[in-house]
Amino acid sequence: MPATPERYLEVQNSEEFGRLRHTLRRFIFPTTIAFILWYALYVLLTAYARDFMAIKLVGNINVGLLFGLLQFVSTFVIAWYYAKFAAQKVDPLADDIYKEIDHQGTADTATTAATDEGSTV
Repeated sequence: MPATPERYLEVQNSEEFGRLRHTLRRFIFPTTIAFILWYALYVLLTAYARDFMAIKLVGNINVGLLFGLLQFVSTFVIAWYYAKFAAQKVDPLADDIYKEIDHQGTADTATTAATDEGSTV
């Protein structure tokens, strides 16, 4: 039997769920701000520092191309780091909350089944 909407609201207001949200926000907000700033730097340099971005590094590879490729690299690094962070910090908290909800649902089912058995005897 699934948990009731009231149970989900109770969990949402719990200290454990607050800790989960805090842990997630502690990663997401700074990482998002850093990436947006990094991307804005790339866009601004491309728009206003054309001479700098046109500096050739090796052959036809210039600073602008290197910065553009580093945008992809940084995206994959952030995704990898988030997966690692989530596995270590977020998933254990979420699993505990899920087990609590699931256990409560199982207890409710067992209580209902016991009540039903008692009323038929």
